Amino acid sequence: MIAADKPVQRSADAKLLYVDASGRISSVPRTSLVELLRSGDLVIANDAATLPASLRGIHLPTGAEVEVRLASRDSLASGDVLRFHAIVFGAGDHRTRTEDRALPPPLEPGQRIRVGPLTAIVEELLGHPRLVAIRFESLVADIWAGLARHGRPIQYAHMPQALQLWDVWTPIAAQPVAYEPPSAGFAVDWQLLAAFAAKGIVFATITHAAGISSTGDAALDRLLPFDEPYRIPAATEHALRRACREGRRVVAIGTTVVRALEHSAARFGAAVAGDDVADQRVGAQTQLRVVDVILSGTHEPGTSHYDLLHAFAGEAVLRRADRALDADGFRTHEFGDSVLIERASDRYSTEVRSCEAERIFATNARTGRGGRSPYTSRFLRAASDVVQESGHLSSAGRLVGCSC
Repeated sequence: MIAADKPVQRSADAKLLYVDASGRISSVPRTSLVELLRSGDLVIANDAATLPASLRGIHLPTGAEVEVRLASRDSLASGDVLRFHAIVFGAGDHRTRTEDRALPPPLEPGQRIRVGPLTAIVEELLGHPRLVAIRFESLVADIWAGLARHGRPIQYAHMPQALQLWDVWTPIAAQPVAYEPPSAGFAVDWQLLAAFAAKGIVFATITHAAGISSTGDAALDRLLPFDEPYRIPAATEHALRRACREGRRVVAIGTTVVRALEHSAARFGAAVAGDDVADQRVGAQTQLRVVDVILSGTHEPGTSHYDLLHAFAGEAVLRRADRALDADGFRTHEFGDSVLIERASDRYSTEVRSCEAERIFATNARTGRGGRSPYTSRFLRAASDVVQESGHLSSAGRLVGCSC
């Protein structure tokens, strides 16, 4: 495949490789996406905006230049920005391949790193010279201001020009919680949403803190994806239950949506509203409970994103898809082309797919298998579930034509 080296989210010549449930493969323009979806499909996208998570700084004990890439935190809460897990590189920038980046100076707990107007303390080493837990010595408002003024989007050597935040925010971007863009969502714009509505396709969102795609170290990359917090709105849970009852498909825009929905379903028996942290890895061993189709970018074999596609199709089918991607000159990375993969019939969970989350909660409460957290209970009582619309906020039901 060819590396997409310009930050164009919706290129006029963008391609789409379509893999249907029987393993048939075809290459079409990405503008054909609506034609490949069915009336009644429930399409779910990740509305996370991308943080300026790359921070150039100085390792104060040595005076050495470093780059700190924020990689994860415990929740999506806007006040929960004091502590992060981070990847630290030595001197250099994105123009050097991540695999070739220098190690930082030896890091020890208690050391300080100055990043623009902020100072971060190394709190803990996490088993690798690059991976640490840090804590910012600032008030929450000052941390947000410091990130906005000093941070840059994380990027890699295939993209020579410096990215701006507007390059990495999808058209539906809302809360800034992602460390790299949920780039499958670059294909979604307001014209596409209008086409969805015209065809009777339902649209909803989740918020998932999409993590980093590469650390530059094979051992660390094997740990990806890191734990990622997410939020499923009550309106999305209702849309999922209705789609399940009516036998309609769920289409995930991106790997993060798959990870969030399947984590919730594996934990509670169905994808339910509330906040949680996805800590599983989805792959060939996963029996999907919720998602029927995935729209994703094109990924290199061996990456965690590529491994996730094995939950939808077998190795032989994916190898044929790889050959088609190469033969047709598809572009890869975040501004590249896309694949649409329908779940093969043998990839369905052998467990009963329940459409009634409330009944599952009641059963869990009786059997001790789990239960709703106090936060989830408060969240479900709230009446403020919205999705983003150009210029203003409107109810999810009005936007997608759903009366659920």
